[in-house]
Amino acid sequence: MKPFAAALLAWFDDHGRHDLPWQGTQDNGRRDAYRVWLSEIMLQQTQVATVVGYFERFVAALPGLRALAAAPEDQVLALWSGLGYYRRARFLHRAAQLCVERHGGELPRDFDALAALPGIGRSTAGAILAQAYGLRFPILDGNVKRVLARYHGIHGHPGASAVEKQLWQHADAHTPAARVADYTQAIMDLGATMCTRTRPHCGTCPLAEGCVARRDGLTAQLPSPKPAKTTPTRATVMLILRDTRGRVLLERRGPQGVWSGLWSLPEAADIDAAWRHARHHAHIDDAAQLAPFVHVFSHYKLRVEPLLFDGATAASGIADNPGLRWCNAAELATLGLPSPVRKLLEQLEGHDT
Repeated sequence: MKPFAAALLAWFDDHGRHDLPWQGTQDNGRRDAYRVWLSEIMLQQTQVATVVGYFERFVAALPGLRALAAAPEDQVLALWSGLGYYRRARFLHRAAQLCVERHGGELPRDFDALAALPGIGRSTAGAILAQAYGLRFPILDGNVKRVLARYHGIHGHPGASAVEKQLWQHADAHTPAARVADYTQAIMDLGATMCTRTRPHCGTCPLAEGCVARRDGLTAQLPSPKPAKTTPTRATVMLILRDTRGRVLLERRGPQGVWSGLWSLPEAADIDAAWRHARHHAHIDDAAQLAPFVHVFSHYKLRVEPLLFDGATAASGIADNPGLRWCNAAELATLGLPSPVRKLLEQLEGHDT
């Protein structure tokens, strides 16, 4: 076995993570492909400590691929609510449906067929095939990029095509033919727990001897950061239309843009527009401006000004609009809501009680 892989696997045997809920094996000794796939999608942009609870709730409700494919989108989004990057959930749902339609209700073992499914790129496909089926495919997630950039002393932002090409070459060269599932988990674990973004544990790293960044004192510089851009701030007014029964009016967001397909609060560009929007949907008398807050996305900040219209009465026509619905607290818990919206409504309910 290659020295890089051998050192990593020896470290993994003693210090790697072996008890994650998606690592359980079946009778054939392989990990369950559905659970591996679900974990890989959840772990995109999200840390393991956060994912575990969501993963366990998700598989308890939807234990297999066919159950996911048959589930209503609202249920899938509700189970995902709070994890963010909701397009991952919609891609997961659609990919499950395609597996039922085209692949006999299973994730395909063919790399091209797997990578063609929504939300599954080259690295995710490799991770699934390596961990579920023991097939030799490299991976290159964020943790692996950091390990390889430091180990080989590669400068330049890992997202740049030329740099990423180099990293893929190294990832493939280091991937062994044996124990590929363990190796895949090992290199992800090393990046997550040892070769961390700040304050890496170089003194106890199994790859320290050959690491260029450690040798040259470059661990703080590698991998090279993405060129800085100014983060813009956008503003919106969220309308909380609440009737005398305590129900809140929700509006399903369109298929494009942030939080697409989720149920959320109606929005307006400013206070005047909010009043016009509110009067269109309900009979109202007064409003209270609640404390504004800022929600941070990956590419911009959203400044939200909540406007509460209490004691509203539904205007005619809402019942016939599938994109609008009045929901009580119990119904809210079953829907996929953006996490800041759910938090806002929970705070409002807690304050009222």
